[in-house]
Amino acid sequence: MSVPQQRVRVSLGPRSYDIEIEEGNLERTGEFVASRIKVSHAVVITDEHVEEPHGRRVAESLAEHAAADLVVVPAGEPSKSVATAAALWEKLLQLGTDRKSVVVAVGGGVIGDLAGFVAATFARGIPFFQVPTSLLAQVDSSVGGKVGINLPEAKNMVGAFLQPQGVLIDTATLETLPEREYRSGLGEVVKYGVILDADFFAYLETNVAGLLDRHPEVLSFTIARCCRLKADIVEQDEREETGLRAVLNYGHTFGHAFEALAGYGELLHGEAVAIGMDCAARLACRLGRVGPEFVQRQRRLLAALGLSTQGPLLEPDQVLRTMMHDKKVAHGRLRFVLPSRMGAVDLVGDVSPEAVRDALADTSF
Repeated sequence: MSVPQQRVRVSLGPRSYDIEIEEGNLERTGEFVASRIKVSHAVVITDEHVEEPHGRRVAESLAEHAAADLVVVPAGEPSKSVATAAALWEKLLQLGTDRKSVVVAVGGGVIGDLAGFVAATFARGIPFFQVPTSLLAQVDSSVGGKVGINLPEAKNMVGAFLQPQGVLIDTATLETLPEREYRSGLGEVVKYGVILDADFFAYLETNVAGLLDRHPEVLSFTIARCCRLKADIVEQDEREETGLRAVLNYGHTFGHAFEALAGYGELLHGEAVAIGMDCAARLACRLGRVGPEFVQRQRRLLAALGLSTQGPLLEPDQVLRTMMHDKKVAHGRLRFVLPSRMGAVDLVGDVSPEAVRDALADTSF
């Protein structure tokens, strides 16, 4: 029995768009794009791991409605760089791309962020669509309009806000996703339960087997719920101006530091976030915001989903120095998204370096 299509509307006035979630809808990408924007030229940006079969299939679908070019970049986090962005700007120029063209990002979070940043900056901004093929991108990075690239010492430090014209999610693409990358995406899934929805966290606890088996109904519900939760936040704080959207970065202040210090690509993003969530929960416990049972419950679910909470062997002071580059630092003061109970978090300012060092070193759980 086929799983019904799920649709999530992100309501942002003139920048509103739909997220369509369905098994096997990749072949309809051209129709999806053409129904939302007048398109005469599309540039599909993908990476060498996704080119076959997904990137090429999307380009072929688009070619039924417009001229379509396929551009392939190396796979992996190192491609989210100034050098790759510059190469793509030059490639778009060679292809005759103009402000009536559209960029279609096909791949994981790296491709979505990179292609979106190129779309935001080429010709002062051209439309783009997201066709995420990894679980992490489907539940998180493809939604909300944040696009960007990394600097060597700071992740996502150069970027822009550019909402997609639409997001097309084919859950069947997850069948080709390597196990490690799939489990990495589950880190972001758990995050949504912790920060916004205790009932969803409980759903994940009772559906571990379905998640690990990539059961279509479980995946469809899980992806749609994550997208809805993120859309609710984005609708209220699109450009991260009130602090509300910052809650989506739970685990990321620690996680981004681990990613940078380990070397981009050594830790997958969701793996780093899982470790970062464990650190954030330990910090919250040390500050008296939650009890040890919260830390243990979160850790049990992450472990059941195959995600380690053991961080790389790094000096706490080195981690602290790297954290000072985080975008949530305000006037030289560290700020963290920390839980107060399951399903609720706050942005906590002026956390002392000593408390962070203690949390990083804490092995009592």
